[in-house]
Parts: sequence; structure tokens; C-alpha cells
Amino acid sequence: MAATRSSEFGDLVQIKKQLISIIAQCKERGLVHSVKWASELAFSLDPLPLNEIPPQPDLTEEDAQDLDALCLAKSYFDLKEYDRAAYFLRGCRSQKAYFLYMYSRYLSGEKKKDDETVDSLGPLEKGQVRNEALRELRVELSKKHSAGELDGFALYLYGVVLRKLDLLKEAVEIFVAATHALPMHWGSWLELCNLITNIEMLKSLSLPDCWVKDFFMAHMYTELQMIKEALQKYQTLMEAGFGKSTYIISQIAVAYHNIRDIDQALYLFNKLREQDPFRIENMDTFSNLLYVRSMKPELSYLAHNLVEIDKYKVETCCVIGNYYSLRSQHEKAALYFQRALKLNPRCLGAWTLMGHEYMEMKNTSAAIQAYRHAIEVNKRDYRAWYGLGQTYEILKMPFYSLYYYRKAHQLRPNDSRMLVALGECYEKLSQQVEAKKCYWRAYSVGDVERMALLKLAKLHEQLTESDDAAQCYIIYIQDIFSSGEQLEHAEVSTALRYLGQYYFKIKLYDEASLCAQRCCDYNDAREEGKALLRQISAVREQGEPSSTDLTLPCVFNPLSNNTTPVRRVSPLDLSSVTP
Repeated sequence: MAATRSSEFGDLVQIKKQLISIIAQCKERGLVHSVKWASELAFSLDPLPLNEIPPQPDLTEEDAQDLDALCLAKSYFDLKEYDRAAYFLRGCRSQKAYFLYMYSRYLSGEKKKDDETVDSLGPLEKGQVRNEALRELRVELSKKHSAGELDGFALYLYGVVLRKLDLLKEAVEIFVAATHALPMHWGSWLELCNLITNIEMLKSLSLPDCWVKDFFMAHMYTELQMIKEALQKYQTLMEAGFGKSTYIISQIAVAYHNIRDIDQALYLFNKLREQDPFRIENMDTFSNLLYVRSMKPELSYLAHNLVEIDKYKVETCCVIGNYYSLRSQHEKAALYFQRALKLNPRCLGAWTLMGHEYMEMKNTSAAIQAYRHAIEVNKRDYRAWYGLGQTYEILKMPFYSLYYYRKAHQLRPNDSRMLVALGECYEKLSQQVEAKKCYWRAYSVGDVERMALLKLAKLHEQLTESDDAAQCYIIYIQDIFSSGEQLEHAEVSTALRYLGQYYFKIKLYDEASLCAQRCCDYNDAREEGKALLRQISAVREQGEPSSTDLTLPCVFNPLSNNTTPVRRVSPLDLSSVTP
């Protein structure tokens, strides 16, 4: 197939022809997920006129000889009778029949393995249940590969077998070869996605320069949490002519979910459901967003809707699990996540969510087991690493926690939650300098939970670094007031109490008085505020002058009647803790 130059997308007609052609080839070989991906893309492009529709490829002599056996075997294959399909394909010589023969044997082994796994779902160690066919398949495919007799589809299958046998380095090489041999087959690209662990590895691969590579790169950026680059790539693809593609809309929604832009993600998922109301794929991610926003009616509606469509789908079980979790029925929630895993033991989201439920039920050993399974499925799942960190924190094992939080931080370097968790760990291990660095970095990258500065201030307070503590409390209060959240934030009173006492000690009585007056707005700080005001008035009655040393800005300038301009605290004031 002539591959279009990357990023140009000039000839959409040519792309449509390539899609129609690959759909037919994948259908003949039972590669249903690649068929679905290509079909969704083809549907988003304009229909071709009759004279432009690509003809069926000519049959070879070997194809003609194997035709009847292939038709029979394919009918058994479609009915999931894999051993039966393989039996009738023995001795066939065409490329198509050979692939279906090997693929049937592989799927037969997978089905038997899954049946065994389901019966003993629980504390299964990796490798206890294996696909017995893998070793034989590897030997046979290896011989053919050495002789140069494998086409793009057979290379893809060889790569899958190697991956299942944990021969990951060899698998990557074979998948790269598969993308060169057959660039239109999405399955090979997707398998490659699961094996690439970082951006350096991605850059080191020599990949074919065709339009499918743009989809692969966008998907890869999303997986590697490079969301800005992923969104740019998807935007380019939409402008190039794939604007109606539900695949791209769902990928952009997932990208926004990953950076916690919940409003944008919810908008896109709702748009997706309007266009494709019976879609189940990605609905578990949609339910995560509804869960985070505590949108009970919407989550309930989604769960009922999916049960009507297909209640025995992994995504449906995850959505119902989220619904019960939101209602604090954690045992029921865990039951539905287990049901999801019986349907698909490699379902990443279900393992992670089940870990969260066991955490809620204080069953730490089961939570650890679930998170470990999630990491086995996908080592890039930061939620599972973070969950393990939390679990070991509960078990008061801070060294273990530190290891897992570090892993989560490597995967999400700009996520303040990972940095705050790391800071707390370092504090427990009495590594205050490291803790300070983590808290300041968490504030610098955009603190989601507005806790980093507060923790940093309290740490300075413990270390009797009063100037630094005051700086942190000032920035914290300015941030809270500028976002208009001061009344919802209980910790504001803590900051005001500290600053009141701090200003009083350094004889800045006007500022101390302002802080004390503000303390009176909060129940838990009212008495201390009044006491401080009495102290200030007593000192003033004695005629003690206020200090004029204003090295620290007053936090309330924007709120008082005073018209002195506010000097925003520069991060340089915190040079001692800047990483």
C-alpha cells in the first residue's frame, strides 16, 4: 500500500481506499479490533463514488487451493471454536490460511488460560497460569521469521507471542518490523504503544513515515502523559479531515481526563454519547469523571443506560462499581470490579478501582494485591503506583511508600498530589530539605488541592524558621483570597493565627491587628484573635511604637482600605527551599 506522507493528509480519497482495503484484510483474519478502528475512521470520511472503491486483490494459486478450508475454518473461528478452526487449516500453504491457523492456536490457549484464571481469581501470582501454546508458536514462528516468510499480519502475531512470553526487547523489534511490512494495520501500532516506556525509547525507534504514525504518536503522547503534545496532534488530525471521528473525540476526552480538566472532558464525553448513544467503550473513564464531581443522578443514569445496552461488559461493571462506591457501598462496588475482572482479567481500570475499594474497607493486603495486578497489566498506570504508596503509608512503612510515590511522580512529574505525598514521606523520614523541595515544587506546578504551601509553612514552623513560614502563609492566603475560596478553607484561620503572632513579635502592630480582626471571622480562631487584639491595644497604650521594617508584605493590602500597592512575594524569597 502506498503510504501517504506523514502530517500532509492531502489525499483523503487515498486514505479512505487504504482503510477500505485494510478493513477487508483484517476481517478475513478475524482481527476484529483493528477492523473496528479502521471502520470508525473510514466512517468519518466522505463516501467514495463507485468507480473509486478499490477492487478485491487477486487470488494466488495457493489462495485458490485453500479457499474452501479457509471458509470453513473462518466460520468455526467466528463461533470461537478455535481448536476446530486450527484442525481444518493444517497443511494449508497460503499466507492468509497460515495466519488464521496460528492465530486460532494462540486464541485457543488464551481462552483456556482465561477460563482457569476466572476460576481462581484472587491472589494469583504472575505466571501461575500460562497459555500453554505460546512456546510452540514461538518456535514455529521463529523458524519462518528467520527464513523471511512472515507477512505483516504474521509478524504482528509473532510479536504478541513474544510479549506474552515477556521477551519484550525482541517483541519491540518484531512490532516495528510489522509496522514497516503493513503500516495500515493498527493492531501492530497499538501493541507497540504498550511496550514503549518513555519518550527516549519512542524517539529511538525507526517507524514507517505514513499517516497512521500520526495517530500512533498522538496515542503515545497521551500514554506518556505528554497531554499538550497529544492535544496538538489530535487537533491537527481533526483539521486534516477527521473532524467527525468518534475515535479522536474519545481520545481527546481521555486526554483532558488525564490532566484533570474535568469540565472539558465531561463536555466531550456528553458530545460523544450524543453521536454514538450505544457506545460502551471509554464509558468507565466518563464514570470516573462523574464520580470525582459527585454527580450521583448522572452516574446513576449512565449505569442504568449501560445495563440496558449490555450488562456483561467490563465497562458496564466498572460504571456500576463507581456508582456503588459513590454511595459508599464499598463491598458492592468491589463485587462489580471483581465481575469486570472475570470478564477481562487484563482490565487495568478495574484492578486499580478495586484497590481503591479495598483501601476504603481497610483491607490493605487485598489492596496491595489489586494494585500490583494493575502494574503487571500496565507499568505506566500512575494511579496504581500512587495507591501502593498510600497503602504502605497506612501500614506505617514510609521507605516503601517513598519508592512507590517516586514511581508515580516519574510518570506524572507535574502532578502536585504526587509531590505532596513525596514531601510527607520525606518529612516522616526526617529528610526536611527534600520535603521542602517537594512542597515548593508542588506549589510551582499548580497545586490542585492547595495543601503544598500550608504543609511547607508548617514544616518551617516546626523548624523555627519563622520568616520562611510567614512567607509561605502569606502566599497561601493571597492565593486563597484571590480565588475567592476563603470561607470554604478551614486552614485560613491557621495561617491568620500564625501571621498575627508573627507580626506581633516583630512589632508590626498594624498588620498584626489586621490578622487578629480577620481571625474573628473564624469560629476556631475567634478567641485567639480577640486575645491578640487586647495584647496589641495594651502595647499601644504603653506607647510602644510600631516597627517600620516592612521586609514582609502585608497580606491584606488588597482587602483593607489602605491604598498601598501589594508586593507579591517572589519565589526568590524562598530560595532556601527551591529545588
